[in-house]
Formats: sequence, structure tokens, C-alpha cells
Amino acid sequence: MSDAREAADSTSGNGGNGGNGGNGGNGAGYTGQVTVGGPADTRALPGLTVTKVAVGPMNNNAYLLRCPTTGEQLLVDAANEADTLLALIGDAGLATVVTSHRHADHVQALAEVVGATGATTLAHADDAPAIPVPTARIVHDGDEITVGRATLRAIHLVGHTPGSVALLYDADPAAPHLFTGDCLFPGGPGNTFGDATAFTTLMDDLEEKIFGPLPDSTWIYPGHGWDSTIGAERPHLAEWRARGW
Repeated sequence: MSDAREAADSTSGNGGNGGNGGNGGNGAGYTGQVTVGGPADTRALPGLTVTKVAVGPMNNNAYLLRCPTTGEQLLVDAANEADTLLALIGDAGLATVVTSHRHADHVQALAEVVGATGATTLAHADDAPAIPVPTARIVHDGDEITVGRATLRAIHLVGHTPGSVALLYDADPAAPHLFTGDCLFPGGPGNTFGDATAFTTLMDDLEEKIFGPLPDSTWIYPGHGWDSTIGAERPHLAEWRARGW
């Protein structure tokens, strides 16, 4: 079973292709190879700081994004271990929580984090009704989401769930950064639970919206497990189609 299938099943996916050193505070030292109970990993991008932490029994990744100019913070997926996430957020507070999709393992800490910080909740229209905390702002494909002076773009990807969203940060178009939730992992697309139509829809969306427009240098931050790049995954698209998952 590939890392993609395991991670999409919400277990673990820790065989990724992105890794170039130990933990560190800048891009050169970042690996993204975090483990539950271990330290977070942080990298400084132009205009945005990314901190990745693994939480909960299903090895979920949560990503804290911080604008270095204003100090404003955004969390991608309040998945589990609210205490861990709140310690990471610290005294700077939290402006926004984006839920990548409606599955229960991605929202276990949402109520506690929002209650403690007053953060605004965001999710796609097609998944928001199933998320147990009310969604304050509905997101659609192409919508912009700001964190301080940094801007992310929502990309709607259908198949793992009806309303999954990836978040693209492309302040440097030559080296974008993509938070994919459970839609794309090292080794394949997210689980579509044996639904051939959903699998085809997800692959179509990934090829049209992700692999088509984005360069090989695009860094992938998945909802479980280790990171990868578009370039590492692109050669395997036909293989994924052929195997059907």
C-alpha cells in the first residue's frame, strides 16, 4: 500500500519525497518530516513563515502560517491536540482557521482552538455543513484568503470529499507552496473509497488545477505524513490513473 493510500485512510504517510536536512527556522533546514509528539518544523518563505506539526492518533498535519510583517496567523486544519496547537499559536493570537475538508480527523481541535482564540472559521461551501463548528466564511474556488500581507488562493478539488480545498501561496511564481489537505500525497491522490467516479473527478481536478499550471518546484504540504514536490509526483500520474487509486 502506498503512502498516498495510507495517508488518505488517515493513518500515516511518511515516505515523502521532500527532505533536505534537519529541523530549522529557514527553508534550507526544513524537512517537513514531523512526528506526533515531536517538535514542529519551521521554514521562512518570502512574506510567510510556515510551521508544521503532527498531531493526533491519525498523524494529521496542522500548519501555522504567519505573516512576518504584521504577525497575523492562520491555521490550516485544527485537527487534534488543541493544547499543542494553542502552544504553537502562542500570544500572537490566531486570526483564521481554514478547514481543508470535512472529515472528522481534521476538526477534532477546531471547537477548542476557535473558542480560545476567536479565530474566524473558513471552509468550502460543499463541506461546511458537515463540519461541527459553524463556518463563518464560505470559500469557493479561486477565492483569496489573506494572512497579514500574504495572500493564499483556494483551489477546490472534488473527490476525496465534495468540498476539499487546497491553498496555494505563490508570492514567488517560480517556487509556489501548496497545502493539499487529503487530496494529494507523496505517491498518489487522496482516497476516494472505491468510488471510481470520485477517483476520476479528483484526478481530473489535480491534473487541470495543480499539475497543469504549477511548476515542478511547487512544494506540497499534505494533510498527513511527509512533504513532496510536484516534480517528484508528476512522472507517476499515468501510473495512478492505471491503478485506479
